[in-house]
Amino acid sequence: MNSNHDENENEPVRVELKYCEHCGGLWVRQRGAGVVYCDNCQPKVADLPVPKKQPSKVILPVRPHTAVEDYEFEIEIEDETDFEAAGGVA
Repeated sequence: MNSNHDENENEPVRVELKYCEHCGGLWVRQRGAGVVYCDNCQPKVADLPVPKKQPSKVILPVRPHTAVEDYEFEIEIEDETDFEAAGGVA
């Protein structure tokens, strides 16, 4: 009798850190699992009524861009030595 039990024994189990979307607690789940509630909250959430309508697409409010007219940016350099190194090694 040939078994795959020995092969699976050395294979690592991949897990990911997840927060419960009901209580906010942290727990570890198997990678790729679609579970979003911890074991304590799973029965509580199962008892909640199913929403009647699907949530609509969220649209964020957008304001028009602010335009600044007649704005000029000038740099006046009084002394060119202001930008020279103060001596020493950087």
